[in-house]
Amino acid sequence: MNVEIINFPETKIAVVEHFGLPSLEQESIHRLIEWRKENKLPPSELHRSYGIHYNDPTKVLPSEYRVDLAVSVVNNVTENTHGVVSKIIPAQRCAKLRHLGSRSNVIAAKTLYEEWLPSSNEKLAEFPIFFHYVNVGPQVSESEMITDVYLPIL
Repeated sequence: MNVEIINFPETKIAVVEHFGLPSLEQESIHRLIEWRKENKLPPSELHRSYGIHYNDPTKVLPSEYRVDLAVSVVNNVTENTHGVVSKIIPAQRCAKLRHLGSRSNVIAAKTLYEEWLPSSNEKLAEFPIFFHYVNVGPQVSESEMITDVYLPIL
């Protein structure tokens, strides 16, 4: 387990807020992808892909599941038909752990919460855990997926 403590910078993001069934999350992702295409924001170092996870889909009722699907941006989001809104990931101290492989079960999140945090003497901050999807797109196979998991701490 190679956990890094980092200072995550304030990051402006464009967000599709997903509420409800995890099985419908793909529809929300598609809305964000279409908005990205319309605004010419391909995945890159400048336009990173994020997921801000407010709860664990395995531990809440499907109707209570909530995640913000996001892309980092320079400008504020203008009114649009995709339901994309502006938000900010605040500057904060985080424990960071890299996950390699399928995003259907990002075990790094569980590892940070259940193994690392109790033995670290750190305390959780109020902002939820979030993922940076380092490489995205149809050309990326599940075995090649890279996800950095950030656990905000005080």
